[in-house]
Amino acid sequence: MTSSVPAPAPLSAPDAPGDLAGPARRSRFGLLPRILLAIVLGVLLGLVMPEAIARVFTTFNGIFSSFLGFLIPLIIVGLVTPAIAELGRGAGKMLAATTGIAYLSTILAGGFALTVALLVLPRMLDGVSVGSLDNPEDSAIAPYFEIGIPPVLDVMTALVLSFCLGIGLTVVRPGALQESFVQLRDIVVKTIEAALIPLLPIYIFGMFLGLTMNGQIWIVIGTFLAVIVLVFTMTILVLLAQYGVAGLATGQNPLRMLARMAPAYATALGTSSSAATIPVTLECTKRNGVPAAIADFVVPLCATIHLAGSTLKITTFSVAIMIITGMDLNLPVLIGFVFMLGVVMIAAPGVPGGAIMAAAGILSSMLGFGEAAVGLMIASYIAIDSFGTATNVTGDGAIAAVMGRLSRGRVSGDLSADEAPHVQGV
Repeated sequence: MTSSVPAPAPLSAPDAPGDLAGPARRSRFGLLPRILLAIVLGVLLGLVMPEAIARVFTTFNGIFSSFLGFLIPLIIVGLVTPAIAELGRGAGKMLAATTGIAYLSTILAGGFALTVALLVLPRMLDGVSVGSLDNPEDSAIAPYFEIGIPPVLDVMTALVLSFCLGIGLTVVRPGALQESFVQLRDIVVKTIEAALIPLLPIYIFGMFLGLTMNGQIWIVIGTFLAVIVLVFTMTILVLLAQYGVAGLATGQNPLRMLARMAPAYATALGTSSSAATIPVTLECTKRNGVPAAIADFVVPLCATIHLAGSTLKITTFSVAIMIITGMDLNLPVLIGFVFMLGVVMIAAPGVPGGAIMAAAGILSSMLGFGEAAVGLMIASYIAIDSFGTATNVTGDGAIAAVMGRLSRGRVSGDLSADEAPHVQGV
């Protein structure tokens, strides 16, 4: 399982959130256009659709929500456990330092987003309220029938089990148990690719259809447009901060370093895929003077574990939903959510749409989000997914520059073939 980390050659894993599958199987009409179409159709048809037909979609949404709730603990166990095991197995100084910096960057971005959201959003959204964000099946549009699918584990049990097993696998000899979790990860990924992602636009359509018929949609759309502008502004500030640190570490002009990363940012905007962007990210990173050995190691690894932009988006939209629905903004709980979100993000990139899918578990268990709130989080995340992906991959170049400075003169010892980690594509 352990292998060296070449440049971009082995990247055949699924793409980042927002992609349907790897580049070879990518649909011409991708997930983002389908989600946007579903939102538009849901709003427009919600104005004219008879309730009898709308109840069909409400019924589907109820079944889909139950299925998603059933899968979330399996997603956590199947992804987090092998991710922790692979990061820890044979980890040298280089891997430990890169992982630590990437996690620190991720939670700092989340902490920054939380601080800004708590300071700005209550004023920005003053007087904006939907009371409670009703699930369509709980209000005006009842389903024809319901199917309950209880999960085998609750979310927190799945998280703790994943940590215990993942850490345990780092201290024992790789064997059948390790291989079993790798296979479980493959099964989870295939399930999401074959079932969740194709059905997600229908779920989003049904959700916006119900919100329109319930009269809540215009407040929600207006709120989210304002929050999107705030999120985009914060991603720019995060990148400036990351390259400010990188510039101090390397003695270079941070703005020039950031400008050299522009092709990677633009590529990520177009592809919404960290994996597809890795070759461009590598080239831009090397232009900033990062040694090839460092760049070839850090960039693919950070594409897996460094999701500062994604964490920023999820944190900000979570606070916005809590404000407009009148939920209690409990600061200790929100801080704990950011730290836990940073851990969950480590495993998420291997799954198409996986960042928000994995986060759905802690959105429900830690923040108390209901089905409609989680559905809105999924829709909003994917709608601006490319900006988060662009922030993630551009920040990878800053971490590579810092690691190049820290590893000066010690590269060969830390990047031996025996110590390099197995790296998933995003």
